[in-house]
Parts: sequence; structure tokens; C-alpha cells
Amino acid sequence: MKRYVLDSTALMIFFLDGAGATKVEDFIMDAVVKKPRLLMSAVNWGEVYHSTWRERGKDVADRIVAEISHLPIEIEDANFEATKMAAEFRAQYALPYAGCFAASLSRRRNAPVITAGADFFALKKKIGVEFISETEKS
Repeated sequence: MKRYVLDSTALMIFFLDGAGATKVEDFIMDAVVKKPRLLMSAVNWGEVYHSTWRERGKDVADRIVAEISHLPIEIEDANFEATKMAAEFRAQYALPYAGCFAASLSRRRNAPVITAGADFFALKKKIGVEFISETEKS
């Protein structure tokens, strides 16, 4: 079964209707219809929550995480193995710490990361990466 890992940037763009939101919506709709698995690290879920709270307020953040709970996204805990691998990515690449958890999940589940983060360009030879915004692809 096909799998994808959602980075926090992908969900934030989807919920805040940023550039690339339609592409993220397509991945979510495919997960509903065709059943590929969408995975997300609990650390990335937390980044969506705290970033939205800081940018838009607690009420908006609470609404968004409630909506996430109804989407076909499996949230995976950050256990020791995931955290160690994320720390290894952080030590080797200039990637934000939360992004390292998406990279860790991608590597462990052999699933490409869906992201808008240009930082992931450095990892394209290590993990699969699908950029959602046109400006990130060029």
C-alpha cells in the first residue's frame, strides 16, 4: 500500500489556504478514495498546533486539530527509535528539528515526505520528497 508522510508545513498550508493547498487536498482526497496511508509524526502535529496558536490564536488552533482528527491521517508517536533517527538527521543536515521527525518517519516507513520546506532539498538523496508549492520545486 502506498504511504506518504505529511510534514507540518503541508498541513498548515492546507488549513491556512496557502500556495500548494490544493495539492495537499488532493493527497487527502486520494487517501479517502484510493486508501494510500497518510502518516504524521506527533512532533509535527504539535508544530501545527503551536504554530497555528501563535499565528492565529488558540481557538483557530483548537479548530484545526479537531479537523485533523477527522482526516485520514495516522499520527505516530515519537518513540526512542524515531527520536534517535531525528536527532541523527538534525546533526547531519540543516533541517528544523520537527522536520527531522518527518524525515525519520519517512525513512522508517519508506514513504515520501509531502512538504513545502525547502530545507528538505538536502535530503532528496536519502528519502523521498514531494514538494507541494511550485516555488519549492524550482
